Amino acid sequence: MTELRVYLPIEDLQPQFAAYLSSPLRARAYPPFRGQNSLIIEVAPALSIHRITDLALKTAPDMEPGILFTERQFGLLELHSDDMADLEAAGAAILNGIGARPGDQLAPKVLYHDIIEDLSDQHAIILNRSRDGSILVPRVALLIYEMTPALFACVAANEAEKVAPGATINDVQMMGASGRVFMSGTVEEMTRARDRITEVLDGIEGRSG
Repeated sequence: MTELRVYLPIEDLQPQFAAYLSSPLRARAYPPFRGQNSLIIEVAPALSIHRITDLALKTAPDMEPGILFTERQFGLLELHSDDMADLEAAGAAILNGIGARPGDQLAPKVLYHDIIEDLSDQHAIILNRSRDGSILVPRVALLIYEMTPALFACVAANEAEKVAPGATINDVQMMGASGRVFMSGTVEEMTRARDRITEVLDGIEGRSG
């Protein structure tokens, strides 16, 4: 039996987040581009993601898989397309194939968020040593946001960029025990980004974990 953990459509990939997904550490197959749409799915057991992939790509073969990854417990698939209809058709085939509906996924849970103003030099340096996104500079405001399941960091980062396009995505940790977004800019930008992330996560239906 396949457990649906995350069923996450993302419309209109933003420039920075699309570039992040296209980085070698993320896009092991076909990189997505700004303006495309994405569908990200996580299931358990991990190897059941290959049945998910088969159902999706046979239904809409023009879609491109960007990430196909199995960790110890969970399997992850990211699909993207110019046409949202392709992703909807693939999603319907996946859900039908495993006997699930979108609301069967785990509901996102906010673990922590904060805005750190006037970031110090030393703090910026140590964060830059482990980031996967753009460089972090001192004196900015830093938004940190953590949630579960980890993949919800993807929609969080993309929606935050929509409302604060002048801000910088420094890191998006989308795999593991929890998801984390690190984003920097002005206090006003970070406040808008934080509020939008909270609004989006609150609006996603799912079961309690």
